[in-house]
Parts: sequence; C-alpha cells; structure tokens
Amino acid sequence: MSKKRKLDLDNKTILVTGSPGFIGANLVIRLLKDKTLMNSGRIISFDSMNDYYDPKLKEYRLGLIKEAAAESNVSHIFVKGNLGDKEAVDRVFKEYTPDIVVNLAAQAGVRYSIEHPELYIEANLVGFYNILEACRHSYDDGKEGVKHLVYASSSSVYGGNKKVPFAVRDNVDHPVSLYAATKKSNELMAHAYSKLYGIPSTGLRFFTVYGPWGRPDMFYYSATEKLKKGGTIKIFNHGNMKRDFTYIDDIVEGIVRVMGGAPVKETGEDGLDTAPYCVYNIGGGKPENLLDFVDTLQKKLVSVGILKQDYDFMAHRELVGMQPGDVPVTYADSKALEEDFGFTPKIGISEGLENFCRWYKEYTGA
Repeated sequence: MSKKRKLDLDNKTILVTGSPGFIGANLVIRLLKDKTLMNSGRIISFDSMNDYYDPKLKEYRLGLIKEAAAESNVSHIFVKGNLGDKEAVDRVFKEYTPDIVVNLAAQAGVRYSIEHPELYIEANLVGFYNILEACRHSYDDGKEGVKHLVYASSSSVYGGNKKVPFAVRDNVDHPVSLYAATKKSNELMAHAYSKLYGIPSTGLRFFTVYGPWGRPDMFYYSATEKLKKGGTIKIFNHGNMKRDFTYIDDIVEGIVRVMGGAPVKETGEDGLDTAPYCVYNIGGGKPENLLDFVDTLQKKLVSVGILKQDYDFMAHRELVGMQPGDVPVTYADSKALEEDFGFTPKIGISEGLENFCRWYKEYTGA
C-alpha cells in the first residue's frame, strides 16, 4: 500500500481542466452536489471548447454544471482557454492558486491521432508540460502550492500486451498509436517533475469509459446513431475483441477517492527521497466480448423505444478487420486502487447501457 497524505476536499480551490468534457463534467457536478465532499470552496473549470466533436454537447454539459453550481455552496468559475497556451495556463494558476489540479483536458481518440497527430502533440504533450510547469512554480517564494495533481492517462498505454489483466507494473514501452504514446509520455513527465520538484502526482489509466453525456466518437454512441438512422455498424476484428468497459459513475468515484489521497515522499533504499508519484488502473475488471456488448446495447435500444421491436440487427452489422492503432483486448487489474482507496468499479453493462439509452432518447428526442 502506497503511503498517502489525506486531503480534505472541502474549502479547497480545485482546478479541473477539460471540465465540459465527458468525464470532467461528471466530476465537477459530483463535487458541486455532494456536500460530504465539498460544502464550501470553489471549482475552476478550464477548457478550449474545441470542435473535435459537436460543441453543442459540451455546451449542454456546461449548462448542467451551471445548474448544479446555482444550487451549491461551492462556487464555480469557467475559464475558456487552450491548454497549449502557456500564458493562459499560468494566468489561471496565478489568479486562482489551486490546491488540487485534475487534468482531464486532452486530445482523445486512437484513430483520430493517426489523421491529426499535431493536435495530440499540442494538447497532450505541450499542454501537460504547461500544467506541470504551473504546478512547479506554485511553490515559488515558499508558497504551499498544489497539494495534488491528478491526471488522465489511458489503458491505451498497454498497447498489444499479451499478459492479462493489465497491471500498472507491466511494461508499457510499445504503444501502437500516437495517442497512447502521448499518454505514456505524460506519466514519464509527471514522474520527472514529481521527483525533481516534489509535486504529488497520480495518474489514472481509464479503461473504455461509457455512459450518459458520452463522446459521440465512442463506439456505443456512434453505433446508436447509425442504427437509429438505419445504417450499418462495423464490428472490428470480426468481433474477436474484448473491452473492459467502465461506467462513468465508477470512474468519477475513483477520481474523487484518489483526489483525497496524495502520495508522499519516502526514503528509498539509496537514502534519497522517492518521487511522490502513483499510477492506478480504473477499469471494470470484467472484459466484455464486443459482440455481447453490441447485443446488450441493441436490446436496450429496443426496450427504451429508440428502435422498433422487430428491428433487423443482423442486417445492420458488418464484421470487418482490425483498425490501425487498435488492440484486441483491454483488461484492468485494479487491485492497487482497491488496496489504497477501498474502491472497485461495480456497475455492469446492462445497467450502464440502459442509463445511456434513456439519456440519449431524452437528449435527442429519438
């Protein structure tokens, strides 16, 4: 078990980058609504509101955040800015002096990284460097500075590892996409800054997050869109794929618990201080066969009334080969998270996909 410094989130200033994003919005709303976590303090949201997918969905999430803030004792401030703009990042740190930083802003998507690599360098490498530098200088002139940096990594770092389940101590030196390479780079950068400047940092490797308010480029969402329009969904690797799907509420619960436990320096065997640094998997721990996931999704689309009872699903499926940058299996070993924070994801795909379908019907009027 890693040694932790317990942090009370109440009456703190928490900076959440990527806050109108899928995970960010759910996290901010949880912090605004859950008085057992925060009954005072403030949350600073930071995001560029880019058009990687329809900005209307980000505006929708931001609207939900504002609604939650209006009923909360915790104040909320949204700052529009690009993570790759060092001056903008430094300005936020100088003006608001965050106690805890949760860096969720990133350019996401494995396949998109093949087509637009420059976006990943700017957001995921330059942007994360800007965050690390701002955290480093938060301690200038003897200030207490940032007490915990929590940042998003990804299960993609495991690449084509044959050993399953994936454990945080496994070798992750062979990424199969630029997106994965940038996320592994984030972990290395965080460790270096943690060692050099004592920044308590924790990386979280998310495993296939899904649920209401999700990203339209994710398979379950895009499949729903195509089926509703009578289109055909492509099932990659001829269906011979497994994914450790993790419901959004479980992801948020994991983040909240990790935020409250910052790693601390310890004395290593060489007598020198170790880096106050940790990495955890957050995954369901139960990989689902992609065809089973599709079957469950289709049943839920029928049960909530998005698709008709007699919808011919087999006529709208196409089994195709593997996509570049993809991997056949993701499977999380989340024992470290359970040991250090007493939490294991619990929500299965039947409940999770039904919640998504009900939200999708309400959001789109399907």
